[in-house]
Amino acid sequence: MDGKANAIRDRIKTVQNTKKITTAMKLVAAAKVRRAQDAVLATRPFSETLQSIFGGLVTRIDTDSLDIPLLTQRDVKKVTIVVITGDRGLCGGYNSFMIKKAEARYLELEKQGIKGEFILIGKKGVSYFKRRPYPIRSTFDCTQNPDAKQALAISDEILNTYLAGETDTVELMYTKFVSLIASVPSSRTLVPFSATEITEKGDEVFSLTSDGGNFSVEREELEAAEPAEFEEDMIFEQDPGEMVEGMLPLYLNGQILRTLQESVASELAARMQSMQSASDNAGELAKTLNTQYNRARQASVTAEILEIVSGAAALE
Repeated sequence: MDGKANAIRDRIKTVQNTKKITTAMKLVAAAKVRRAQDAVLATRPFSETLQSIFGGLVTRIDTDSLDIPLLTQRDVKKVTIVVITGDRGLCGGYNSFMIKKAEARYLELEKQGIKGEFILIGKKGVSYFKRRPYPIRSTFDCTQNPDAKQALAISDEILNTYLAGETDTVELMYTKFVSLIASVPSSRTLVPFSATEITEKGDEVFSLTSDGGNFSVEREELEAAEPAEFEEDMIFEQDPGEMVEGMLPLYLNGQILRTLQESVASELAARMQSMQSASDNAGELAKTLNTQYNRARQASVTAEILEIVSGAAALE
Protein backbone atom coordinates (compact mmCIF):
# COMPACT_ATOMS: atom_id res chain seq x y z
CA MET A 1 0.00 0.00 0.00
CA ASP A 2 1.10 3.57 -0.64
CA GLY A 3 1.63 6.30 1.93
CA LYS A 4 -1.85 7.76 1.42
CA ALA A 5 -3.59 4.53 2.44
CA ASN A 6 -1.35 4.18 5.49
CA ALA A 7 -2.11 7.76 6.56
CA ILE A 8 -5.86 7.09 6.24
CA ARG A 9 -5.52 3.87 8.27
CA ASP A 10 -3.71 5.73 11.04
CA ARG A 11 -6.40 8.40 11.07
CA ILE A 12 -9.13 5.74 11.34
CA LYS A 13 -7.44 4.37 14.46
CA THR A 14 -7.24 7.88 15.93
CA VAL A 15 -10.93 8.54 15.28
CA GLN A 16 -11.92 5.20 16.80
CA ASN A 17 -9.88 5.94 19.93
CA THR A 18 -11.52 9.37 20.18
CA LYS A 19 -14.94 7.74 19.96
CA LYS A 20 -14.07 5.43 22.86
CA ILE A 21 -13.04 8.44 24.96
CA THR A 22 -16.20 10.46 24.22
CA THR A 23 -18.41 7.43 24.91
CA ALA A 24 -16.69 6.92 28.26
CA MET A 25 -17.11 10.62 29.11
CA LYS A 26 -20.83 10.35 28.32
CA LEU A 27 -21.22 7.42 30.71
CA VAL A 28 -19.28 9.25 33.44
CA ALA A 29 -21.56 12.29 33.02
CA ALA A 30 -24.62 10.00 33.25
CA ALA A 31 -23.38 8.58 36.54
CA LYS A 32 -22.87 12.11 37.89
CA VAL A 33 -26.38 13.14 36.78
CA ARG A 34 -27.77 10.28 38.87
CA ARG A 35 -25.70 11.46 41.83
CA ALA A 36 -27.05 14.99 41.37
CA GLN A 37 -30.56 13.53 41.28
CA ASP A 38 -29.96 11.76 44.60
CA ALA A 39 -28.62 14.99 46.11
CA VAL A 40 -31.80 16.86 45.13
CA LEU A 41 -33.98 14.17 46.66
CA ALA A 42 -31.92 14.22 49.86
CA THR A 43 -32.66 17.93 50.39
CA ARG A 44 -36.41 17.56 49.91
CA PRO A 45 -37.36 16.64 53.53
CA PHE A 46 -35.59 19.71 54.95
CA SER A 47 -37.05 22.13 52.38
CA GLU A 48 -40.57 20.68 52.83
CA THR A 49 -40.38 20.98 56.62
CA LEU A 50 -39.03 24.53 56.43
CA GLN A 51 -41.77 25.56 53.99
CA SER A 52 -44.44 23.95 56.18
CA ILE A 53 -43.31 25.66 59.39
CA PHE A 54 -42.88 29.00 57.63
CA GLY A 55 -46.40 28.71 56.20
CA GLY A 56 -47.77 27.93 59.64
CA LEU A 57 -46.08 30.95 61.18
CA VAL A 58 -47.22 33.27 58.41
CA THR A 59 -50.85 32.28 59.04
CA ARG A 60 -50.46 33.25 62.72
CA ILE A 61 -48.91 36.67 62.16
CA ASP A 62 -49.30 39.63 59.82
CA THR A 63 -46.02 39.73 57.90
CA ASP A 64 -46.91 43.11 56.35
CA SER A 65 -46.76 44.76 59.78
CA LEU A 66 -43.36 43.25 60.60
CA ASP A 67 -40.13 45.12 59.97
CA ILE A 68 -38.14 42.27 58.39
CA PRO A 69 -35.45 43.55 55.98
CA LEU A 70 -35.47 40.40 53.87
CA LEU A 71 -39.21 40.82 53.20
CA THR A 72 -39.08 44.59 52.60
CA GLN A 73 -39.16 45.92 49.03
CA ARG A 74 -36.81 48.83 48.29
CA ASP A 75 -36.48 51.39 45.54
CA VAL A 76 -34.12 49.68 43.14
CA LYS A 77 -30.98 51.70 42.48
CA LYS A 78 -28.49 48.84 42.42
CA VAL A 79 -28.86 45.16 41.49
CA THR A 80 -26.53 42.30 42.35
CA ILE A 81 -26.65 39.53 39.75
CA VAL A 82 -25.66 36.03 40.89
CA VAL A 83 -24.57 34.00 37.86
CA ILE A 84 -24.01 30.23 37.94
CA THR A 85 -21.83 28.69 35.23
CA GLY A 86 -19.62 25.62 35.15
CA ASP A 87 -15.97 25.06 36.00
CA ARG A 88 -15.29 23.02 32.87
CA GLY A 89 -16.04 23.02 29.16
CA LEU A 90 -16.99 20.27 26.69
CA CYS A 91 -20.68 20.84 27.47
CA GLY A 92 -22.00 22.49 24.31
CA GLY A 93 -23.50 25.94 24.76
CA TYR A 94 -24.24 25.55 28.48
CA ASN A 95 -21.74 28.17 29.66
CA SER A 96 -21.97 30.56 26.70
CA PHE A 97 -25.77 30.80 26.88
CA MET A 98 -25.71 31.78 30.55
CA ILE A 99 -22.85 34.26 30.08
CA LYS A 100 -24.68 35.98 27.20
CA LYS A 101 -27.90 36.17 29.22
CA ALA A 102 -26.10 37.65 32.25
CA GLU A 103 -24.26 40.18 30.09
CA ALA A 104 -27.52 41.21 28.39
CA ARG A 105 -29.20 41.67 31.78
CA TYR A 106 -26.39 43.93 33.02
CA LEU A 107 -26.57 46.10 29.89
CA GLU A 108 -30.37 46.28 30.23
CA LEU A 109 -30.05 47.57 33.81
CA GLU A 110 -27.40 50.06 32.70
CA LYS A 111 -29.76 51.50 30.08
CA GLN A 112 -32.38 51.96 32.81
CA GLY A 113 -29.91 53.93 34.92
CA ILE A 114 -29.59 51.14 37.50
CA LYS A 115 -26.17 50.10 38.73
CA GLY A 116 -25.24 46.43 38.57
CA GLU A 117 -22.58 44.09 39.88
CA PHE A 118 -21.86 40.36 39.68
CA ILE A 119 -21.40 37.51 42.12
CA LEU A 120 -19.93 34.81 39.89
CA ILE A 121 -20.13 31.08 40.57
CA GLY A 122 -18.11 28.88 38.21
CA LYS A 123 -14.69 29.32 36.62
CA LYS A 124 -16.01 29.81 33.09
CA GLY A 125 -18.08 32.84 34.09
CA VAL A 126 -15.27 34.23 36.23
CA SER A 127 -12.78 33.88 33.37
CA TYR A 128 -15.10 35.68 30.93
CA PHE A 129 -16.17 38.62 33.08
CA LYS A 130 -12.73 39.27 34.61
CA ARG A 131 -11.39 40.01 31.14
CA ARG A 132 -14.02 42.69 30.65
CA PRO A 133 -14.81 45.93 32.51
CA TYR A 134 -17.65 44.59 34.68
CA PRO A 135 -17.90 45.16 38.46
CA ILE A 136 -17.42 41.86 40.30
CA ARG A 137 -18.19 41.64 44.02
CA SER A 138 -17.01 38.07 44.65
CA THR A 139 -16.32 34.77 42.93
CA PHE A 140 -16.85 31.13 43.84
CA ASP A 141 -16.08 27.78 42.22
CA CYS A 142 -18.95 25.54 41.10
CA THR A 143 -17.95 21.98 41.97
CA GLN A 144 -19.50 18.86 40.49
CA ASN A 145 -20.90 17.95 43.91
CA PRO A 146 -22.25 21.11 45.62
CA ASP A 147 -22.88 20.84 49.35
CA ALA A 148 -24.42 22.89 52.16
CA LYS A 149 -21.06 24.39 53.14
CA GLN A 150 -20.56 25.80 49.65
CA ALA A 151 -24.14 27.12 49.54
CA LEU A 152 -23.71 28.70 52.98
CA ALA A 153 -20.65 30.69 51.86
CA ILE A 154 -22.57 32.05 48.86
CA SER A 155 -25.75 32.86 50.84
CA ASP A 156 -23.68 34.62 53.54
CA GLU A 157 -22.15 36.87 50.86
CA ILE A 158 -25.61 37.66 49.49
CA LEU A 159 -27.10 38.38 52.93
CA ASN A 160 -24.18 40.56 54.03
CA THR A 161 -24.39 42.58 50.81
CA TYR A 162 -28.16 43.08 51.05
CA LEU A 163 -28.44 43.73 54.80
CA ALA A 164 -25.57 46.24 54.65
CA GLY A 165 -27.60 48.26 52.14
CA GLU A 166 -24.98 47.83 49.41
CA THR A 167 -27.60 46.50 46.99
CA ASP A 168 -31.38 46.82 46.68
CA THR A 169 -32.20 43.48 45.08
CA VAL A 170 -30.41 40.26 44.26
CA GLU A 171 -31.21 38.37 41.07
CA LEU A 172 -30.23 34.76 40.47
CA MET A 173 -29.37 33.49 36.97
CA TYR A 174 -28.97 29.75 36.56
CA THR A 175 -29.75 26.95 34.10
CA LYS A 176 -33.02 25.15 34.76
CA PHE A 177 -32.76 21.41 34.16
CA VAL A 178 -35.55 20.31 31.78
CA SER A 179 -34.31 17.09 30.18
CA LEU A 180 -31.16 15.40 28.94
CA ILE A 181 -31.42 17.33 25.67
CA ALA A 182 -32.85 20.63 26.91
CA SER A 183 -31.89 23.14 29.58
CA VAL A 184 -33.28 26.65 29.91
CA PRO A 185 -31.31 29.69 31.15
CA SER A 186 -33.56 31.12 33.88
CA SER A 187 -33.56 34.12 36.19
CA ARG A 188 -35.57 35.19 39.23
CA THR A 189 -35.41 37.59 42.14
CA LEU A 190 -33.68 35.97 45.09
CA VAL A 191 -33.78 38.78 47.67
CA PRO A 192 -36.00 40.39 48.94
CA PHE A 193 -38.31 37.43 49.51
CA SER A 194 -42.05 37.26 49.05
CA ALA A 195 -43.86 35.50 51.90
CA THR A 196 -46.60 34.41 49.52
CA GLU A 197 -44.12 32.87 47.08
CA ILE A 198 -42.34 30.93 49.82
CA THR A 199 -45.57 29.40 51.15
CA GLU A 200 -47.19 28.68 47.78
CA LYS A 201 -44.26 27.72 45.56
CA GLY A 202 -44.26 24.06 44.55
CA ASP A 203 -41.28 21.97 43.54
CA GLU A 204 -40.29 19.34 41.03
CA VAL A 205 -37.83 16.46 41.10
CA PHE A 206 -36.26 14.48 38.28
CA SER A 207 -35.08 10.91 37.96
CA LEU A 208 -32.68 9.45 35.39
CA THR A 209 -33.98 6.23 33.83
CA SER A 210 -32.85 3.84 31.12
CA ASP A 211 -35.58 3.21 28.56
CA GLY A 212 -34.75 0.68 25.86
CA GLY A 213 -31.04 1.18 26.45
CA ASN A 214 -31.32 4.96 26.10
CA PHE A 215 -31.08 7.47 28.93
CA SER A 216 -34.17 9.54 29.68
CA VAL A 217 -35.47 11.78 32.45
CA GLU A 218 -38.78 11.59 34.26
CA ARG A 219 -40.02 14.72 36.03
CA GLU A 220 -42.49 14.88 38.88
CA GLU A 221 -44.33 18.05 39.89
CA LEU A 222 -44.72 18.44 43.66
CA GLU A 223 -47.20 20.76 45.29
CA ALA A 224 -46.24 23.17 48.05
CA ALA A 225 -46.03 21.69 51.53
CA GLU A 226 -49.12 22.17 53.67
CA PRO A 227 -48.68 24.88 56.36
CA ALA A 228 -47.99 23.43 59.79
CA GLU A 229 -50.94 23.65 62.16
CA PHE A 230 -50.20 25.25 65.53
CA GLU A 231 -52.64 25.14 68.41
CA GLU A 232 -54.43 28.43 69.02
CA ASP A 233 -53.30 28.47 72.64
CA MET A 234 -49.70 27.57 71.78
CA ILE A 235 -47.24 29.93 73.44
CA PHE A 236 -44.10 30.60 71.44
CA GLU A 237 -40.97 30.92 73.55
CA GLN A 238 -39.63 33.28 70.89
CA ASP A 239 -41.58 35.96 69.05
CA PRO A 240 -43.02 34.46 65.79
CA GLY A 241 -41.71 37.45 63.83
CA GLU A 242 -38.18 36.74 65.05
CA MET A 243 -38.63 33.09 64.14
CA VAL A 244 -39.66 34.03 60.62
CA GLU A 245 -36.67 36.36 60.33
CA GLY A 246 -34.37 33.58 61.55
CA MET A 247 -35.77 31.06 59.05
CA LEU A 248 -35.26 33.23 55.98
CA PRO A 249 -31.46 32.72 55.83
CA LEU A 250 -32.08 28.96 56.06
CA TYR A 251 -34.53 29.23 53.18
CA LEU A 252 -32.02 31.23 51.13
CA ASN A 253 -29.32 28.64 51.82
CA GLY A 254 -31.66 25.88 50.66
CA GLN A 255 -32.54 27.78 47.48
CA ILE A 256 -28.88 28.37 46.65
CA LEU A 257 -28.05 24.69 47.20
CA ARG A 258 -30.97 23.59 45.06
CA THR A 259 -30.09 25.87 42.13
CA LEU A 260 -26.45 24.77 42.33
CA GLN A 261 -27.56 21.15 42.12
CA GLU A 262 -29.91 21.90 39.23
CA SER A 263 -27.22 23.84 37.37
CA VAL A 264 -24.74 21.00 37.82
CA ALA A 265 -27.35 18.53 36.53
CA SER A 266 -27.91 20.79 33.50
CA GLU A 267 -24.16 21.00 32.86
CA LEU A 268 -23.76 17.23 33.07
CA ALA A 269 -26.75 16.65 30.79
CA ALA A 270 -25.27 19.12 28.28
CA ARG A 271 -21.95 17.26 28.50
CA MET A 272 -23.72 13.94 27.93
CA GLN A 273 -25.40 15.34 24.83
CA SER A 274 -22.17 16.92 23.59
CA MET A 275 -20.24 13.68 24.04
CA GLN A 276 -23.04 11.73 22.34
CA SER A 277 -22.85 14.07 19.35
CA ALA A 278 -19.06 13.75 19.30
CA SER A 279 -19.33 9.93 19.40
CA ASP A 280 -21.87 9.95 16.54
CA ASN A 281 -19.68 12.28 14.48
CA ALA A 282 -16.64 10.10 15.14
CA GLY A 283 -18.57 7.04 13.95
CA GLU A 284 -19.65 8.80 10.75
CA LEU A 285 -16.11 10.04 10.13
CA ALA A 286 -14.72 6.53 10.65
CA LYS A 287 -17.16 5.17 8.03
CA THR A 288 -16.12 7.87 5.54
CA LEU A 289 -12.44 7.20 6.19
CA ASN A 290 -12.94 3.46 5.78
CA THR A 291 -14.49 4.10 2.37
CA GLN A 292 -11.54 6.32 1.40
CA TYR A 293 -9.10 3.71 2.73
CA ASN A 294 -10.71 0.92 0.70
CA ARG A 295 -10.65 3.07 -2.44
CA ALA A 296 -6.98 3.99 -1.86
CA ARG A 297 -6.07 0.34 -1.28
CA GLN A 298 -8.01 -0.73 -4.38
CA ALA A 299 -6.26 1.94 -6.43
CA SER A 300 -2.88 0.80 -5.10
CA VAL A 301 -3.56 -2.85 -5.95
CA THR A 302 -4.86 -1.91 -9.41
CA ALA A 303 -1.72 0.16 -10.06
CA GLU A 304 0.52 -2.75 -9.03
CA ILE A 305 -1.36 -5.15 -11.31
CA LEU A 306 -1.02 -2.71 -14.22
CA GLU A 307 2.73 -2.45 -13.56
CA ILE A 308 3.09 -6.24 -13.56
CA VAL A 309 1.05 -6.63 -16.78
CA SER A 310 2.99 -3.79 -18.44
CA GLY A 311 6.31 -5.38 -17.45
CA ALA A 312 5.25 -8.78 -18.76
CA ALA A 313 4.12 -7.22 -22.04
CA ALA A 314 7.45 -5.44 -22.40
CA LEU A 315 9.35 -8.73 -22.13
CA GLU A 316 7.39 -10.37 -24.92
